[in-house]
Amino acid sequence: MYSIIIISMIIFFISSIVMLLASVLSKKSIVDREKSSPFECGFDPKSSSRLPFSLHFFLITIIFLIFDVEIALILPMILIINYSNLMVWTFTSIIFIIILLIGLYHEWNQGMLNWSN
Repeated sequence: MYSIIIISMIIFFISSIVMLLASVLSKKSIVDREKSSPFECGFDPKSSSRLPFSLHFFLITIIFLIFDVEIALILPMILIINYSNLMVWTFTSIIFIIILLIGLYHEWNQGMLNWSN
């Protein structure tokens, strides 16, 4: 029993020393301009890579990912129809599609689907 405690303490102290050494040795002392600039095959960049990001593009991307995940959840439902109870499968499918339609209505109501902006 005492040997397990001693081995555990040795492992704890060795891992603590290694983590302490890693944090001390990995400190960056100087912020280098070259390291913080983007790399383009060894050449200086022609323009700034820190362009402002379009929030509209981000929202459209998030909506696409949500619908993509929904498709990934709907496809297995088609495959398990033969192996499950028809009433339970129908109820689950209807509830899932109602939740998707409520989400679509909310996005439409918030104006997220307007592409003209």
